[in-house]
Amino acid sequence: MTGTPPANAAIIFDKLGKSFAKAGSGQVMALQDVSLTVPTGSITGIIGRSGAGKSTLLRMVNGLERPTEGHVQVVGRDVGAARGSDLRAIRRDVGMIFQHFNLLASRTVWGNIALPLEIAGTPSGQIKARVDQLIDQVGLTAHRDRYPAEMSGGQKQRVGIARALATSPKVLLSDEATSALDPETTQTVLELLSQINRDLGLTILLITHEMAVLRDIASHMAVIEGGRIVESGPTYDVFAKPTHATTRSFLSGVTGATLPAFVAARMTTNRPDGPAQEVIRVTFAGQHATDPMLAMLATELGIAANILAGAIEEVGPHPFGNLLLSIDAPRAAEARAYLEQHGLTTEVLGYVR
Repeated sequence: MTGTPPANAAIIFDKLGKSFAKAGSGQVMALQDVSLTVPTGSITGIIGRSGAGKSTLLRMVNGLERPTEGHVQVVGRDVGAARGSDLRAIRRDVGMIFQHFNLLASRTVWGNIALPLEIAGTPSGQIKARVDQLIDQVGLTAHRDRYPAEMSGGQKQRVGIARALATSPKVLLSDEATSALDPETTQTVLELLSQINRDLGLTILLITHEMAVLRDIASHMAVIEGGRIVESGPTYDVFAKPTHATTRSFLSGVTGATLPAFVAARMTTNRPDGPAQEVIRVTFAGQHATDPMLAMLATELGIAANILAGAIEEVGPHPFGNLLLSIDAPRAAEARAYLEQHGLTTEVLGYVR
């Protein structure tokens, strides 16, 4: 890999490409020119639709797939170039949590967690101490002798997390770890991962198709579309000022920013003749995110804004929200300028007669 890698990087994707042979179609590119740095100690999420390439990208980190072009570095080591004992050493530093748990039905909770240590040849005394510690850490002490068939989805995923931590990895990969769980269980699993990240300083790289997961847990994020990273950065920054249409599409499902159907059906991109309302999206972020901006708009400029949809919430420790508003078209530009002067971001979506 060329150049000097960032000192705080746990994982570096450098101009990564991956192609697969497809019958009758030659080569199909699953990943193209992917460059991304995962900071040490971060929780970094990669979001994309089915087929976007996110699972292939994740499998590059532990050498389950090898790049056709470019490089992947994990804790300073080139995964694609590693073979034999070098590759095994990298894999011991990379834990993996699976969407469908991948537990052995014939083994208890204790036995499933112990498996990677047994494979690594760890002495039995050390295995017992480590597994007992992990069972307590993930809150399964009362279930240590149960089998997977006797457990809920959330309990199974806790076993999967403990098993992934067994060899004390430096990086933890999460492959859609919450997509098979109900919302309440998802939240408890995300809280557990956050706690592990805080307590151990463990770098977590997760893939998901749910923006709410990134909102609740990720410090950094990247959006993948068609095998390319189309947007990346600190999660709050991406939420506050998305630049790509795919990102905005994902955001619409978690920020209350979906237009009501009766408005969307009547909206046009060009301003119609006669009386009309301009429909705008306002993103509230930064120091003015909790200010009563619409009240100030009405008081100081005498401009009334009709709220069509929206929500104010938190991304990490920061307040954040989106509102969809309609404003009389003749004064809409004045209203947008006022809001932007106060650090908010506005976007014209269209017009309604």
